[in-house]
Amino acid sequence: MAAASPPLLPTTIVLPAAAAPSPSPVPTAVSSADNNDANPAAAGAFLSRLLESTRRALSGARPWAELADRSALSRPDSVADATSRLRKNLAYFRVNYAAVVALSLAAALLAHPFSLAALLALLAAWCLLYILRPADAPPLAAFGRTFSDKEVLGGLIASSAFVVFLTSVGSLIFSALALGAAVVCAHGAFRVPEDLFLDEPDQGAGSGNPLLSFIAGATGGRV
Repeated sequence: MAAASPPLLPTTIVLPAAAAPSPSPVPTAVSSADNNDANPAAAGAFLSRLLESTRRALSGARPWAELADRSALSRPDSVADATSRLRKNLAYFRVNYAAVVALSLAAALLAHPFSLAALLALLAAWCLLYILRPADAPPLAAFGRTFSDKEVLGGLIASSAFVVFLTSVGSLIFSALALGAAVVCAHGAFRVPEDLFLDEPDQGAGSGNPLLSFIAGATGGRV
């Protein structure tokens, strides 16, 4: 009688859990794609807020025909009369006067392309490195070292101070602002405000300081 054959052993090899192949992670490509998509989105939101703030600020402008009414101009009787006129006209034509000062500054910058280019470069640095930079972006690395957010902000402030106070850009800006302010003061002192309705309610809580309200609205409170 033939001997019974030995039982067959299982040939399936079970790999340990540590040796099992795992899918290769791709978080770097996804995060970089998210950052690339975040920058245009942040830029679009910033421009949208800027346009909306500009439109809201300009909506409070008075008719320019009232500002240029030559029949309402007369010489003030005294310094006190000129001061009273200026105070009332500033309250009534504040948006128009701000536009006049802005036009004076824009004309001065357009007449000096170097100063305009320096300011545009400074504005681009602020937008790319601080205002439009995503909150979850990695720290800025340059020249073989990593800079924190406080160091980047300090560098931007120092660069702005250098451009404004230590170059001809600052004197140009101050001269243009002084010229615009002189035009505003002269018009406000000679414009008779008796025909102006000064008892209208303010358009918002921030109407007392339209410049700060415009900046805060354009940047979403970031700066």
